[in-house]
Formats: sequence, C-alpha cells, structure tokens
Amino acid sequence: MQSTSYPLLQKVNDPADLRRLTRSELKQLSDELRAYVIDSVSKTGGHLSSNLGTVELTVALHAVFNTPQDRLVWDVGHQTYPHKILTGRRDRMASLRQLGGLSGFPQRAESEYDTFGTAHSSTSISAALGMAIAARQKGEDRHSVAIIGDGAMSAGMAFEALNNAGVQHDCKLLVILNDNDMSISPPVGALNRYLAQLMSGQFYAAAKEVGKSVLKPLPPLFELAKRLEEQAKGMVVPATLFEKFGFNYVGPIDGHDLDSLIPTLENLRHLRGPQFLHVVTKKGQGYKLAEADPVAYHGPGKFDPAVGLQKPSTPPKTTFTQVFGQWLCDMAAADTRLVGITPAMREGSGMVEFEKRFPGRYHDVGIAEQHAVTFAAGLACEGLKPVVAIYSTFLQRAYDQLIHDVALQNLPVVFALDRAGLVGADGATHAGAYDIPFLRCIPQVSVACPADEAECRQLLTTAYGQNHPVAVRYPRGAGVGTVPASDLQALPFGKGELRRQGQRIAILAFGTLLYPALEAAEALDATVVNMRWAKPLDTDLLLQVARSHEALVTVEEGAIMGGAGSAVLEALQAAGVVRPVLQLGLRDEFIEHGDPAKLLSLQGLDAAGIRQAIERRYVLQPDQN
Repeated sequence: MQSTSYPLLQKVNDPADLRRLTRSELKQLSDELRAYVIDSVSKTGGHLSSNLGTVELTVALHAVFNTPQDRLVWDVGHQTYPHKILTGRRDRMASLRQLGGLSGFPQRAESEYDTFGTAHSSTSISAALGMAIAARQKGEDRHSVAIIGDGAMSAGMAFEALNNAGVQHDCKLLVILNDNDMSISPPVGALNRYLAQLMSGQFYAAAKEVGKSVLKPLPPLFELAKRLEEQAKGMVVPATLFEKFGFNYVGPIDGHDLDSLIPTLENLRHLRGPQFLHVVTKKGQGYKLAEADPVAYHGPGKFDPAVGLQKPSTPPKTTFTQVFGQWLCDMAAADTRLVGITPAMREGSGMVEFEKRFPGRYHDVGIAEQHAVTFAAGLACEGLKPVVAIYSTFLQRAYDQLIHDVALQNLPVVFALDRAGLVGADGATHAGAYDIPFLRCIPQVSVACPADEAECRQLLTTAYGQNHPVAVRYPRGAGVGTVPASDLQALPFGKGELRRQGQRIAILAFGTLLYPALEAAEALDATVVNMRWAKPLDTDLLLQVARSHEALVTVEEGAIMGGAGSAVLEALQAAGVVRPVLQLGLRDEFIEHGDPAKLLSLQGLDAAGIRQAIERRYVLQPDQN
C-alpha cells in the first residue's frame, strides 16, 4: 500500500493524532480509511460490508471520546477493522486473520483499545454496563460505550442488559444502535419492523425541533408543548421502546454524516445516566459492489477491488453445508412434518434453497439461539420434526435450553452442527471444539460424526429417523469429495465400521480425521475403525477391536478432555478391558486463527502428526525417542 495514497491516514498512529484534526480533515480521513479497508481486505480476505458501514462512526467515536480511557465495546466485533487501523495496527493489517497475525475480532491481549473480546453477538451492553458500574464504584471519570447492530438487538441478552442498565441513573453509559437493516442474513422479527417504523417517523423529530425553536420565546406555550410531547409522539411514532427501558433516546441520525455524528456524541458525552443513540448506516458504504450485495461481501476471500468477486474457474468441491442444505430440501419433500430453524444464519447454514422451496416451514428466529432451541422443542411437542441448523460454537449459547427443554423431555429434535472442529481464520471464538464433551454428557442425546460428505447425508437421515434428540456434527468447507447418494438412505444407528485391518494397533477415528488416520495407518500397518458415533458408542465393535489389538488410538477434531476418546476409556473400564489408549484431539488450549490445515498440523492431527504420535508412544523403543 503506497503511503502517498493515504496522506492523512499515515499520520494517524493512535486516536490522539486523530483528535488533532479539523472536521474537514476528519472527512478526508474517513475517505482514506474506507479505501484502506477495501485495499486491505482484498488482499487478505475477511469481513468487508460491515466494516465499510462503520467508518464514519469509528472516526467520530475516537474523535469525541478519550480512548482508551473511555471504553468502546464493539458487539460481535466483525466491524472493527477501521478501529484497529486507527489504534496503532494499520501496518499489521496485511497479517489479518493469519497465523500469528491480527485477529478479525477485538482481543484484549492485542491492544489496550480492545477493551472487551467479542465475536459472538449481543454481549456489548452487558459488558459496557459492567465497565460503567466499575468506574462509578472506583470513582473514575470515564465513559463506556456499547456499539451494537440491529441484528444483535434481537437477542434476549441485549434486552436483559437494557433492563438492568435503565435504572443506573448515575453511570456514564452510552448504547449506540448501529441500524444498517442487515445482520448477516436479512433481518427478521418484530423489533426490525419497529425500527422501520421509527425511521418512517423521522419527520416527527424534525417537527419537534422546529416547534421548540418557534415556541421557546413563549415560555407558557413551550412548557405546554413539552407536557404534550409524549402524547404527540405517540400519535406520530410508537412510544420509543428504549425510553421505556429508562434510556434517553436520541435519533435516528445519519451514521455517515460526521457533521451530525460528532456534535451529537459531544452532547451525549456531557450527560449522565443511560443514553441511547440510534444511528443509521449502510453496509458496504462507499463500495458500490458491496452496497449492491452486502451478503456476498460480508466475508469475502481475496479479490480485485476493481473487478469484485469472481466465480472460480473450476467448480469448488461440494461443502458439508451444501450437503446439509440439499438433504434438508429432500427430506422436507419426503416428510411434511419437517420444519427448518436457523438463528440468523440462513446463508451460512445452507438454507437459502429451503426457504425458497418451503417458506411456510422455514423459520429464521434472529440472533436468538436460546429461543431457537426451545421453539424447536415446542414444535416437537406437537408432532412436528424440527431441524435446528446451528453452528457448533453458537449452540453453546443455548445449553440450558438443550438440557431442560429438549433432552429432559426426550424430544426428537435434530441439531445440524455446522463448523464443528477448527474453523480457520475466525479463530477460537468460532471453533466448534466442545460439542462432543458438552453433548455426550447429556442423557438421551446422541452425537453422530460423519467422516465425509456421503456419510453426512446418511447420518442426517439416521438422526431424523430417531425419536430422541440427535446432533450431527460436520466441519466447515469440503471433505475428501465423496459424492452423496440422491436417496435418503440411513445408516445403522450407533454402529461403526471396520475400514482397515492391520496389526497390533487400532486407530478409532471420529469424523473427518478418518482419512488422515487411514493414511497414517498405511505406514504403520494399523487397523482403522470409522466409529461414526461419539454417543452411543459401538461398544460391540470397540470391545472386539480392543481384545484383538495391543493398543488403541482415538482421533477426533474436538477437545480431548471429555471427548470421544474419553468415552472410549469409560467404555473399556466398564467392560473390565485394560488396554493402553492414546487420545489425539484438540489440546486444552484456545487455538488461534490461521489456515485450517496448518492449525491441524500444529495440533498433530494431520497424517504425519498422527503417525508420529503413535510411533512415539507405541512403536519406537525408549532409546529411539
């Protein structure tokens, strides 16, 4: 990137530099910052539309507030590239989302300006309120600002925080609703309709200001107008929801107009108590291609900014997500009881075609994972067959509902767990590392681990045919490329298969690591079992293999602690069979962002790593280690 292309931006090494600029210079800085974001993301890939929408808001926040003394808490955090660039990380943007490089989300360990680590939605108001109350208790004069998107406002946690914050009248808390009419999938629900009504009532805000200016010289009439204001407001727009929570509501204002943003923020900075600012922005602002298709440019790979996203010259492999999407449509055609549910991840979970074909049986509940699970439970109570398409990492947010509302009542809900295992560039916050441990300890819940695309479709069918809760976990992207059959054939419930007969050592593979395990086994002449199910285990096959081999190895792309390997140890102990067991999986650590293949290699879960671990434990003599 040529420094001559960004003359002002190159001079801003931290927000203190920014605060020395004039309003006119801040506008130029915003233009340069937007161009820099496009240039950076085109070279590394990452989130684009959301970041282009927050350029002016980010500049205004750092211009008005004394960061990092004043705390900025970004909800989700996928819109913080401008924030990172302005807070001393401009020259590290080339390392974005790469191993050892900048995270795509705020991280406390990365910068003092990242006051709270985020990547899941709807946490900002709770965290910022905690910071504001801490400042009050410690006698510190600082502000806490939560920046939350309209999609994230649909989550119950955001309203729990608003409910708590609205009675804290002596703390310095500002909540900024970044209303861009877009989360990742198109927005849904009553709250979004309410925000649309607020927008349609902008003329009320303008009329109120005109009325004040006219009536102010006439105090009696002005006081009368103030008393009638709430009644008049109710006639023009619905009573503002956020004011009912105890916030002073301001807006909506143009989130791309620094001449509106900066004076408004300066005024709010001098007020005590909970403040709520409603700003309206546009995803993809300033880059016509992203404005026209913000979903496609939500998280693009590398691209040429002058050309935009291009279709690959060779068709990519079919992904597990696509396999699920096709299965869902096929099963829905075969069974009218099927209902598909997603918590705001229509595209990510592969449900676009399902919505088109079965709109009456498609439910996007917004960013509300807890509700999604209990909603599915209610459907199941009435004889329907709900399928909840949810990322592994997002199911963590609905754990109580999974236990209390689904498992305890033994309801036949299918959980299609996308992004199981490592996810690469999104890092630890999105890695599906814990689903096997947290699911298999729940009574009446089964967990399937397909090894490839064809088996994924078959195990989804198997899960759908059960009369209890079943989760099918599969990774992001494509597998080895096996082509699923077009029918809806199921596999035997709870049964694995012997894939390779060898000597001495048996490798028990759970999921897609079957294929590197097979490669390692060729060099070791080891037996390989495709276990398919983490729960229930195929104990008959397990004990047969254990009794005919000297040692066992378990392999899984999930947390070792409490995972499928632990289930094997428990089963052997229960049967009184004593065998050495080497457990291979994700170590007890949070795994950072980076290339998925590289991350698996670092965890020793590629073919070479599996082979070396087995040789160290079982094959080589001690003096050869």
